Amino acid sequence: MHWSSSCFFSGKLSSGIHASWMSKCYAVSVDYDSSKVRQQLTQQFLRMGQQLLRLCLLEARRLIWLAGMMFAVIFALYHFEFPFGYVLSSSSSFSAGKVSLVPNSHSHSGDSPSKSEVVGNMTISISSNSPSTFFTQERANWTSEGRDRNPENASVSDRSESSSMNSSPNATSPPVVNKNISTPIVNSNISTLESERTKTFDINENSRKSQKYLTPSGNNSYPNRVPKLNKGLEMPDSSAVSISEMNGLLLQNRASYRSMAPRWSAVVDRELLNAKSLIENAPIIKNYPNIYAPLYRNFSMFKRSYELMEETLKVYVYREGEKPVLHQPRLNGIYASEGWFMKLLEANKKFLTRNPRKAHLFYLPFSSQMLEETLYIANSHSFDNLKQYLKNYLNLITAKYPFWNRTGGADHFLVACHDWAPTETNQLMANCIRALCNADVKGGFVLGKDVSLPETLVRSFRSPLRDLGGKPPSQRSILAFFAGSMHGYVRPILLQHWENKDPDMKIFGRMPKSKGNKNYIRHMKNSKYCICAKGYEVNSPRVVEAIFYECVPVIISDNFVPPFFEVLNWDSFAVFILEKDIPNLKSILLSIPEKRYLEMQMGVKKVQKHFLWHAKPEKYDIFHLVLHSVWYNRLHLISLR
Repeated sequence: MHWSSSCFFSGKLSSGIHASWMSKCYAVSVDYDSSKVRQQLTQQFLRMGQQLLRLCLLEARRLIWLAGMMFAVIFALYHFEFPFGYVLSSSSSFSAGKVSLVPNSHSHSGDSPSKSEVVGNMTISISSNSPSTFFTQERANWTSEGRDRNPENASVSDRSESSSMNSSPNATSPPVVNKNISTPIVNSNISTLESERTKTFDINENSRKSQKYLTPSGNNSYPNRVPKLNKGLEMPDSSAVSISEMNGLLLQNRASYRSMAPRWSAVVDRELLNAKSLIENAPIIKNYPNIYAPLYRNFSMFKRSYELMEETLKVYVYREGEKPVLHQPRLNGIYASEGWFMKLLEANKKFLTRNPRKAHLFYLPFSSQMLEETLYIANSHSFDNLKQYLKNYLNLITAKYPFWNRTGGADHFLVACHDWAPTETNQLMANCIRALCNADVKGGFVLGKDVSLPETLVRSFRSPLRDLGGKPPSQRSILAFFAGSMHGYVRPILLQHWENKDPDMKIFGRMPKSKGNKNYIRHMKNSKYCICAKGYEVNSPRVVEAIFYECVPVIISDNFVPPFFEVLNWDSFAVFILEKDIPNLKSILLSIPEKRYLEMQMGVKKVQKHFLWHAKPEKYDIFHLVLHSVWYNRLHLISLR
């Protein structure tokens, strides 16, 4: 009021004085109003700041709580399994800022339909009906590089044979490679088919035993590290899976396991289902030239399946990938099986197709031996770079072709003989059909899906059948024979009980060297039974060696799935002895009637054709049997869309 009245009074003054007073009054008024507005704005900003501070504190608490919960969930998922057998990938995925799903080393059975996940370019099926037959088995007997490769410390058919064989004049010289070679990088934008001829598996009597093997326990993921050598003598595993229990597991898995249903249907699926139906209804064959029926679980079905394979099967071999890991077979040594198969398949015109859309199977042409020799870092005790190489290779394939993702890899297969192959392939390639020499039923090998690959020692790739055969039964003067280096825990136990203890039992360590290993071969040709004791792993080339020299194999290797288990009746030509029964070895062998021994020895001679490599594949030989087992298992696994 004071300023307004003053301003009113000023109007009565002269015009000059009036103008001066008016301007002063306006300035003072504006000053007053601006100060008041600033004060109000300041108070509003203070109130807003206080509210914002309270809100930030509240949100900070929420963010901290959410971050803690996220960390707890990630930590839990990283260390525990998903319901369908998947776990978060290794910490390297987190360091790259990505979290991906990969198959764990086992899956649970159930009635839910199959699912799938995508890793990079790859689709991996999550089958709820897959058998829970993946197991962990710590291998504390490995040397720093897996196996002793020093020829001075190995027997004629031990792991180091690979080195000595590859240095022979006839062997293909190993390539000179860079240990730091880079890996390829790609941007990631029932009705069962057989009636068992073997012992009947009593499901009720052995339900608890079979459940023990079908239900995972403890940490079932395959180790990522190579354990260092434990020089202490280990006792055999008391929970061994017997050969009769394996027969039961095979039947159960055949009834429950199904691969991922194809994302889209194809003509090849109907062709496989038609072949499966024809095999199930195969006419009974009682006699067939040059075939000894007791060798097979069901000869009629085997013969029909083999014929349909020859008529129908087409395989596509991926051309991608560089040597020496891919497309470079090694034909000598103890891992020669994978090299011979690769060489013969890639040169085969009958089964190969250049049109992948016509393929029933897809072959991944890598060498597990060359993978180890090329990329493994000595004394690193790590498989990480080997696994990464295979992952990059699969990314290369899936970026270019749609076929892996159509089935989640279920119609793809690999053939690998190196001891480490199960560990290298048990994640991204777990859904493939894996033909493995290291066929350990408690180490990740899936009965009914995977194939037990014979480990064959090839001394000369130019003459793989050299020294074939042996003396007739009446001229075999040695009851049992074994010679070899002390790899693993079983062989020391064997020698502890039988070395130089009995004239009928020729049990030795490493035999003195002789030209062409004649001394070792002579003992096998003169023995009734040849002891095939496991080394570091369950597999041994002695199984095929015994058959090669017509000696009845005595397999002492708990949990070992013998080659071509899905079609052959091993009880008809081999003896299986649990590791814990080594002290009773001689009494067990002597308890076998002579008639029974003669039947088994004849079975060895008849089955021999299935374990021989030929430069040009022959009917029913090892090349065809490996391919047939892959084909046969695929028929059981196929699912309809």
